[in-house]
Formats: sequence, C-alpha cells, structure tokens
Amino acid sequence: MTSTTTYEIVIKGRATARFLRPLLDDFALDHTRDGVTRLIGDVRDAAHLHGIVAHLTAVNAELVSIGPLTLAAQPATEHPPTNNEASNHS
Repeated sequence: MTSTTTYEIVIKGRATARFLRPLLDDFALDHTRDGVTRLIGDVRDAAHLHGIVAHLTAVNAELVSIGPLTLAAQPATEHPPTNNEASNHS
C-alpha cells in the first residue's frame, strides 16, 4: 500500500470505546449490525494495518473480516464525492 485506503474491520461482539481507544482517532465505530462491531477508517500503509491487527489480537478481539472498501461500498455519509470527483467522470 502506498496511499491511504479506507478499510472496514469487523469484530465479533459489541466492543466499547475503552476497548478500542487506540483506534478511535483513525476509525469510526458502528454497532448497527447485531452481534458485531464495525470499524471504518483510513489505513496509511501496511505497517499501520499490522499495528491495528496487533492491537486487536492483544485484546483478544475475534476478527470477522478485514478489507478495503470500494467507493461503491462506502456509506454516502462517510466520504461523499467532491465536486472535482464528480466532474472528472466525463
């Protein structure tokens, strides 16, 4: 990875802010799905991603999935297209 990529990390259970404190500056927390906590945020590079996984492993989080989000899969409120992005599709 050479540029920032938006990732979705899903962990089993309803994780609290205290449990995820080191990740809260970079990730938005979502508990809308029953039984899982969804984190969405920008990952700078592979080392950053490995650090996130190391933290989750250290606190015994059960990882369900980790993966980059495509523009189509991102919620509209998270990253709305800018005017430049909308005009570049001609």
